[in-house]
Amino acid sequence: MNLAPTWKWTRPFATLFAVALLAACGGGSGTTEIVAEEPPTVSCDPANATTFSECGTVLIGLTDADGDFVNYTVDVVQLSLETANGRVIETLPRSTRINFTDYVDLTELLTAATVPPATYVAGTITLNYEDAEVFVEASGDAKEAVVTDLDGTPLVETTLRIELSNRDRLFVSRGRPSLLQLDFDLAASHLVDIVPTPATAAAEPFIVAEVSPVDEKDIRVRGPLVSVDEAESEYVVALRPFRDRDGDFGDVTVNTSNVTEFEIDGTGYVGAEGLAALAAAGPGTPTVAGGTLDVDAREFTADIVLAGSSVPGIDRDAVVGNVIARDGNFLTVRGATIIPSDRRAHFHDDVVVEVGPNTRVIKDRDGTDLGINAISIGQRVTIRGMQGGAATTDANAPQILFDATEGSVRMHLTHLSGIVNTVVPGQADITLHSIDRRRVEIFDFTGTGMSPEVDADPANYEVATGDLSLSDFAAGKPIVARGFPTAFGAAPPDFMGRTIIDFADVRSALGLGWGAEGTTAPFLSIGPDGLLLDNQNEAIDVRRYIKQGPVLIDLTELASDTLIVPRETGRMLFSIKSRDSLRLYTDFDDFVTDLSASLDGVVAARSMHARGDYNAETNIFTAYKIGVFLLEPAE
Repeated sequence: MNLAPTWKWTRPFATLFAVALLAACGGGSGTTEIVAEEPPTVSCDPANATTFSECGTVLIGLTDADGDFVNYTVDVVQLSLETANGRVIETLPRSTRINFTDYVDLTELLTAATVPPATYVAGTITLNYEDAEVFVEASGDAKEAVVTDLDGTPLVETTLRIELSNRDRLFVSRGRPSLLQLDFDLAASHLVDIVPTPATAAAEPFIVAEVSPVDEKDIRVRGPLVSVDEAESEYVVALRPFRDRDGDFGDVTVNTSNVTEFEIDGTGYVGAEGLAALAAAGPGTPTVAGGTLDVDAREFTADIVLAGSSVPGIDRDAVVGNVIARDGNFLTVRGATIIPSDRRAHFHDDVVVEVGPNTRVIKDRDGTDLGINAISIGQRVTIRGMQGGAATTDANAPQILFDATEGSVRMHLTHLSGIVNTVVPGQADITLHSIDRRRVEIFDFTGTGMSPEVDADPANYEVATGDLSLSDFAAGKPIVARGFPTAFGAAPPDFMGRTIIDFADVRSALGLGWGAEGTTAPFLSIGPDGLLLDNQNEAIDVRRYIKQGPVLIDLTELASDTLIVPRETGRMLFSIKSRDSLRLYTDFDDFVTDLSASLDGVVAARSMHARGDYNAETNIFTAYKIGVFLLEPAE
């Protein structure tokens, strides 16, 4: 479910750490030696509720960096933290099934773990692939993929060890929540080959866990209602993440305000009226909430709350995806996650949905009933209704039929990326490349215009920008927009933009590989002033691009070698990873000193990734994250 009810980190936290794959049984090495800590509070026993007042809490969220996958669903079976004196605390009460691609634009709160007050320096996370659902995009369609290790053996279960450097530890104190965000960087962790059937994704798992996330993201929280305190304008849920129907992942308090939007059992409310309706619904009522996090006060305040039958998969089946075509009252939804009311969610690329006059259509943060004509091409939706037709029992059917004629459609903020053509006051015309990371070629814009002559044209897609400033936009540069497609049959303009991001602020990603054997000379120079890539190194493989918004830049086709430099301000994370260790740095000088010493003419670099901003005119990549994977020779 990709609902816009979300929570957002409102300011950075304090430290960061990362996770590395242990291909062998040995432990990873840190940047500094581990020093002794004060013993944890002995009276806190996470298994004994009577001692909870002596314990601390860790709120753990999960997110993902953008990658090549349209679905990446695996089971997380274990997540533990470890103190310096070796005490191990399990933070996950039971296994949970996660689709990491749901979390490119948001963070889901995974657990509110009760732990002893201590300084935590290590831990492990275990992923199980036995029942995985992994799909990549191939020519616009979803193609099943098998995740393998670097030797080509399909993964069954992988344990990744957390190692924290001496200066970047997780501090937990009694009575005050600590915050941790896990980022499974799918793009940095896999080399995808879409040619074979099924496709393959060779994994070099790389999970970054940040107490101080570099990127602010929306956050989502789910769980059954525990209690409501109308006087304090708050309620408590028993956390159940990722559509889990069972288990208790800890209690979380959600604050509300006089502008919090509620939808409870299909009825809309605002503020105190909604909180009263939630109280009337009673304990055990399913909820999904989102809003903002005040880090200093450790308080969540919800912008939107869904409860009862308004939660997808409760009482009615649900479908989440993007509308790629419309024929009258029939919508084709692609990239669909199907959430049955009686069993677990699963992925199916195409679902045909029928809507009708009795279908309730609303937009996030707008409870007005808009009617079915509001649903146009590209729109991100959550649809509640009922699966119907013989095709629904066949997981391999090209299409699944879904009846929403007596159901509802909730429209979410939709993300565009493209290249600027022209800019005039109140409007940017762009060459549209993708919608919610799916290539524009799969979308059929027939019927979007007031007449066929003015149907939306991806080559000149008209984005209304209202009073948003367009002074920094330039023709030929990348652009990202968030908003809603214009109602079906009402274009132009084609899209109503709420947020516009110009090319200078479009985050870029660099991914580079040097083949299975790697190269001992990936850089022409390594020093405090940066890493100068050898863009013409003969070992460079198919992974050799900078992605800037919708633009892919082939490093081997650039006129000069690319310089990678650290940004001047803000937090940064640099890592040197091998199959059995991970060394972390927040200081670039320390990082390049280690990297230079490690590349001794024998050790080879297999791959690297970086995230930051790219200036095409100077061919300089300014990074806040850099990771290099080394192939150390066997002993």
